[in-house]
Amino acid sequence: MASKITASTLKVTIQEDIKLNGVQQGGVNTFNISSVNEIYKRIVTCPASVNTAIATFKSTTSVTGSAGTTAKATSLDMEDVKYIRVTNLDDSNSVNLSLQVDTGENDTAADESATLLLEAEKSFMMGSPHDGIKVRSDAATIITDLVDLESIIIDPSDNAVDIEIFIASV
Repeated sequence: MASKITASTLKVTIQEDIKLNGVQQGGVNTFNISSVNEIYKRIVTCPASVNTAIATFKSTTSVTGSAGTTAKATSLDMEDVKYIRVTNLDDSNSVNLSLQVDTGENDTAADESATLLLEAEKSFMMGSPHDGIKVRSDAATIITDLVDLESIIIDPSDNAVDIEIFIASV
């Protein structure tokens, strides 16, 4: 079957709008990602006290869940993904956003993780998960030998929350 999808350019605009003492202090930054032909967009309800995998990145694609998580994630081709946004849609509860890192880059399981607080109504964004992250615990230095992001897991603590995930691939 031949695809009828025509690749397009994703335009992302980040804008802050604030006036202090009558002077605009915000900013606008826009960038484009060309040749996008796949969008993965979902609103996922993460049940209270349950770690939920919302996206998994592999060399192949399938529906999967990481160890100890609810299987609400689709495995996406990590080399095709160019943009990731995760937004906490809850208006009062924060979540822990865990970036699961495949340091061995062997398409099996995560070896390390980094966890960020994603406050209510806030977003986390990143580019490609392929060679896009690295965690080091032995020294606080700049790391240049990046590895693959294996998955994104949400820990909602004691609250059920809705999370929006938007991923663009070429």
